[in-house]
Amino acid sequence: MKDFAKLIRAVADFPMPGVTFRDVTPLLADAEAFIFGVALAQKLHAGFVPLRKPGKLPPPVVGVDYQLEYGSDRLEASSDTLQPGRRVLIVDDVLATGGTLAAACALVDKLGGQVAGASVLIELDALNGRSRWPSASLLYSLMHY
Repeated sequence: MKDFAKLIRAVADFPMPGVTFRDVTPLLADAEAFIFGVALAQKLHAGFVPLRKPGKLPPPVVGVDYQLEYGSDRLEASSDTLQPGRRVLIVDDVLATGGTLAAACALVDKLGGQVAGASVLIELDALNGRSRWPSASLLYSLMHY
């Protein structure tokens, strides 16, 4: 198995001064290293519902606004892609302050689903994003920084 950490680039002062951005693009470009949600869904014989930034999905969409450590953002999903009561595993690249994961949970709830757990590639431990995650749900981090 490859050393994933060597494929993650630290970008100082991005997107603003004082923030160290963990760029996973080199990791994604390496076919032998790691592939996110779609491959996991295929392995689990499960569906895949992308949660996207505004304007990336055709209407009708459902969305939630949320705060990041350096601003605000919005997540959206197609309004008809998740059956009510369906169990959902959230997969994301980085857990920082927990804003995106909390927004993903809120969006799944808004769509009528039930969050079963989450998996992230990198958890930035110093930012304590895990504290915003419901303790009753599984949260797995592949790497910690």
